[in-house]
Amino acid sequence: MTTKHVNLLPIGGGEMGERIRSFDWSSTRLGPIKKWPDNLRFLVDQLVNTPVAQVLMWGREGTMIYNDGYREIAGANHPEALGKLVSEIWPEIWDWNRERLRSGFEGEAQSFLEQPMMLERDGTPELFYFDLYYTPVRGVSGEIAGVLCTVVDNTGKHLAQQGLRESKADIVSMTDAVPLLIGFIDRDLIYRFGNSACQEWFGIDNSAIIGKHVRDVIGNEAFQRHSANLAKALSGEPLVVDMVIRRADAEERAVEIRYTPRRALNGKVDGVFVVLVDMDERKRSEIALEISNSRFRAAVDAVHGVLWTNNADGKMTGPQPSWAALTGQSYNEYQGDGWLDAVHPEDQESTATSWKNAVADAEPYIFEHRVRRFDGFWRTFQIRAVPIRNAAGAVVEWVGVHTDITDHRRAQIEVMEKAEQLERQVRHRERAEEQLRQLNETLEARVIEEIAVRRQAEVALVQAQKMESIGKLTGGIAHDFNNLLQVVSGNLHLLAKDVVGNERAEQRVINALAGVNRGAKLASQLLAFGRRQALEPKVVNIGRFVTGMDDLLRSSLGEAVEIETIISGGLWNTFIDPNQVENALLNLAINARDAMNGTGKLTIEVGNASLDDAYARSHAEVEPGQYVMLAVSDTGEGMTPDVLEQVFEPFFTTKPENKGTGLGLSMVYGFVKQSNGHVKIYSEPGYGTTVKLYLPRALEAEDVEVRTERGPVQGGTETVLVVEDDDEVRATVVELLTDLGYSVLKAVDAQSALNVIDSGMPIDLLFTDVVMPGTLKSPELARKARERLPNVAVLFTSGYTENSIVHGGRLDAGVELLSKPYSRDALARKVRHVLANQGQREQMQAPEKTASENKPAPEIAQSQVPVGQTKGVTILLVEDDAMIRMNTSDMLQDLGYVVIEAGNAEDAISALQATGVQVLVTDLGLPGMSGAALARKARELRPAVGLIFATGRDTVPEGSPEDVYLLPKPYGEDDLQRAIEAVWHARAVSEKAEEQTDKV
Repeated sequence: MTTKHVNLLPIGGGEMGERIRSFDWSSTRLGPIKKWPDNLRFLVDQLVNTPVAQVLMWGREGTMIYNDGYREIAGANHPEALGKLVSEIWPEIWDWNRERLRSGFEGEAQSFLEQPMMLERDGTPELFYFDLYYTPVRGVSGEIAGVLCTVVDNTGKHLAQQGLRESKADIVSMTDAVPLLIGFIDRDLIYRFGNSACQEWFGIDNSAIIGKHVRDVIGNEAFQRHSANLAKALSGEPLVVDMVIRRADAEERAVEIRYTPRRALNGKVDGVFVVLVDMDERKRSEIALEISNSRFRAAVDAVHGVLWTNNADGKMTGPQPSWAALTGQSYNEYQGDGWLDAVHPEDQESTATSWKNAVADAEPYIFEHRVRRFDGFWRTFQIRAVPIRNAAGAVVEWVGVHTDITDHRRAQIEVMEKAEQLERQVRHRERAEEQLRQLNETLEARVIEEIAVRRQAEVALVQAQKMESIGKLTGGIAHDFNNLLQVVSGNLHLLAKDVVGNERAEQRVINALAGVNRGAKLASQLLAFGRRQALEPKVVNIGRFVTGMDDLLRSSLGEAVEIETIISGGLWNTFIDPNQVENALLNLAINARDAMNGTGKLTIEVGNASLDDAYARSHAEVEPGQYVMLAVSDTGEGMTPDVLEQVFEPFFTTKPENKGTGLGLSMVYGFVKQSNGHVKIYSEPGYGTTVKLYLPRALEAEDVEVRTERGPVQGGTETVLVVEDDDEVRATVVELLTDLGYSVLKAVDAQSALNVIDSGMPIDLLFTDVVMPGTLKSPELARKARERLPNVAVLFTSGYTENSIVHGGRLDAGVELLSKPYSRDALARKVRHVLANQGQREQMQAPEKTASENKPAPEIAQSQVPVGQTKGVTILLVEDDAMIRMNTSDMLQDLGYVVIEAGNAEDAISALQATGVQVLVTDLGLPGMSGAALARKARELRPAVGLIFATGRDTVPEGSPEDVYLLPKPYGEDDLQRAIEAVWHARAVSEKAEEQTDKV
């Protein structure tokens, strides 16, 4: 290479190559670049054209020359570090670099892997991990003139490895914390994991079983019993097996063993999780319960007793089969105090008085009276009753026994007649009777206690099993049913386009779509009762909410029903789904109307309520605390106790056939329970019914209702990836989206969708069902998709959300969901909404790139606008998304405008009245009043105000002012300025025209 060529070095080298060539090196220890030795210029040329981060420290003081790769290492020191000494740029690690320079000038090549270094970042020490390679560099005469340092930043890798180690340690700790034996066995029947319970069950430390064959851990005999189950599990079949095994301490225990296959990413089973649950105590409890039941039955037979129960007030309530069998009284005859009618007339007054006193004193009751048997004969009975108390000591029930002592009393009379002759025998008999009495008292107390315990356990168990079973049933039904409805709905919407002009066919399509909507409502009611619906709760003032429903209720119930609404003062807010409250109140009101046969008085009452611990203990699934009570009372027929017991069960109805589904009250019950509330119903035949809903109190301020602006349906040209396992649903959705103009890709499951994403095809929207087959679930697919395509929008759809994107019955924050079945219009609006919001987020993340580079300017003659003449104009910015509002405000202020911010239309109106706003920039979809309505109101307050709609829609709503400027999202600074200049120019033209008109 000639001297001329050498003088051109370095050549290329990106930013740092240019900086090195233009840098004034005469002020440094190296002197002007033209006087550098050739070997230094060759070395610098190689350095700047090397993709690996490198820095050359020239001279013993270490003058720094580095390439583009080193800029990230230099951080805030770039570009100041160029030509400076190492000690000046890196004072915090100068001791380290001084030693490296010293060793390098002694000719020593050095390398350091995973070297921790504490560097200053924005004035704060930050720990990094580098691989460092130091190479001595010789001058023209062969002496060492500098040290070349190659840097590899391994900080991310180091932290990831550290996190992985901590995650594994957490998993081990969690498995050790549970009272279960947990292990993992691979296809070769080798233990790959075992928790600390291995020591207890196998007598082997869990670390010692890793790598051992199952036979070597549990013994050959036990292995023979388990091998068949392991083989089934490895074939992909989950198993649950009950058996008795011997522990390491030789104790035999009843256990439940669960074999769960694990599938690799390729879908093949690569091993089995084995979980051992100690069921011995439960088995013993079941045996003990059976023995107790046997004793209970024997005890009742032994005393020839008749068992009965009364409520805390001493009234006989509910079915009493033993009493009915003894007296022959019917259910209605013995209810309340009706049982006294079976007592001998001479004994009725004393019985009623003594029983009333015992109830008032809450003390055990012992008495005798005569009772008329079912056959008409009078028999003498001894009564013993004891109060059953709750944990707080309050009486909740009385349990008593009537023992027939007629023959016993007759024998006593005979004994008394022969007292003189049989005095000794009488004393023996009395002692025997006392012993028998004591035995009976002890026995009765045990019987009563067993009854109370068993009754409470049975009621709680039955209710829990019923709710769980119905929940699973409704979830499965809703998922499959909504998929079927989606296929029908989608094809009907497509068919509607094919039959345009054929009125008869169009009407049939409309009727069919109405049937789809009814089916969707039925599935929604099933989900509500099973507590599986996705709620969207808000902080609501129920009083204002009920008042707002007045017209709806009156039109639904008819003029023959008088409606009275009572709203208490100082009403608390509640955290509840407004749509579900509206459905619940409407259902209760319609049920009340039917109960009154269309004529009567309906009373709706709203007030504050507090449920204490005593109430909570006597009612299942009730938490003590503060509630907002919504009560609906009617003057209808009322309900019998038999009906009350079944009133909340799904499909139970007292209405005539084809007059109701039996799901109204079930939906109310499920919704309130899912919202952590409580339902109480009071009814008596002939006196009407009252249903009280207790909704949990919210301490937050009331949310403003959001009204969705509905414009014309529009499609797009973006690319949508549809992920749906149901072939018919997938085909329908693909056709709907294609019909709307979108480019559509499709996948049958999450893994297939990920393969499409990894193929590199451009995708704007991931539209995926929530419930998908395979090990990769939809939420995880969305996360992986965003890792690969950070700007992809995600929209979920489902007829049954399970727990993947819904927790506590509420949709996770930031998740977009389109519930099945949905219409073509709903699909189109939701897709545009999600894509528009994603576009504005992209604009926020890349403010240096304006949206005008990607889309044509709006159709206003901007060429006539004098750019830059609007600085200082007062802008009112109305946007409910806080991040978009903040970003837009920053852009407007950078452009020189005065900015007033508002998050809703109500605040914006206050600003319009109080300040001199000249231009209004508003989103259309605002909480409460819409952006279009706000624009009309703004023109009423300030006729000359300029109007800009900043929205994801590409059309202006009907009824908007003619001179409004449409600014589509996403937009940048150039778009904002162009929009403001345009409306400002239009305003100036309008004012000038008005002036000329006035002159004429």
